[in-house]
Amino acid sequence: MSGMSACCLSGSVHSGTPSGREDTIGGLPCYISEPSSSSSSSSSEPSSNSSKSAAVVFLVDIFGWKFKNVRLLADQYAAAGFKCYIPDVHEGDSLPIEFLQSVEPPLKQKEQEGMLAKAKETVDVMATLGPWLAKHREGVSEPIISGFINTVRNTPGVDKIGAIGFCWGGRYAILQAHKRGDGQIGGVDAAYACHPSLLSIPADIEPVAKPLSVAVGEKDSLLDMKSVDQMKEVLDKTGVPTEVKVYKDQVHGFALRSDWSSDDDKKAMDDAEKQGIEWFKKYLS
Repeated sequence: MSGMSACCLSGSVHSGTPSGREDTIGGLPCYISEPSSSSSSSSSEPSSNSSKSAAVVFLVDIFGWKFKNVRLLADQYAAAGFKCYIPDVHEGDSLPIEFLQSVEPPLKQKEQEGMLAKAKETVDVMATLGPWLAKHREGVSEPIISGFINTVRNTPGVDKIGAIGFCWGGRYAILQAHKRGDGQIGGVDAAYACHPSLLSIPADIEPVAKPLSVAVGEKDSLLDMKSVDQMKEVLDKTGVPTEVKVYKDQVHGFALRSDWSSDDDKKAMDDAEKQGIEWFKKYLS
């Protein structure tokens, strides 16, 4: 299983104001962003007379559903025609966004650090991350996520449903693409995982039964290129449409927390956004 390190906490907070709204869906607080043609009603569920549309559920990283970057990204997917949901799958226990600045130094500074400094950062971060990951282990989080997706699938007006996940949530997007047994809740029609962490390869990959797209950074410290190659080999045997795109010189978290002051990083984030939108347009239509 690929681990979690201080790198998971790297990145930048983006500028802009999210345009969606907050509501409660299936008992979970949720950010909702809808296509501009959708009803402006404040109701948490569209009218049964609404035309059916595709929904995309965003499975967040450790910073949770209120992180501005993920809300701004959901707005972009909504502009592309999807009804987007960002549920609070951490149930009020996401890590504070201040960790981006106070715990983890900027990436350029990190590249110049010595081994001892990097080791100390990892120890300090794991003092917080370790207990958090134990609290939000699969046995706790997967039923919450599957339950929410089941609620969205049964919402009037929703036709097909996709899941997009980042870092911690990336693995759960992959799990939602697994084959579902009789009576098993959850499951999506297509999934997109951006720099997934804590993956078990091949165990998390072999059961994939729905179209799956994956975006990883060439310099991702949590998913090295050997693991990526292994993942590709396993996905090729699933018999379903899959793709894995590697982004040159990008690190873990790039699809959600890239530094917009860097043209290369901004382009990689934009391209990862296009990757997901094109994937869902193809397999949720």
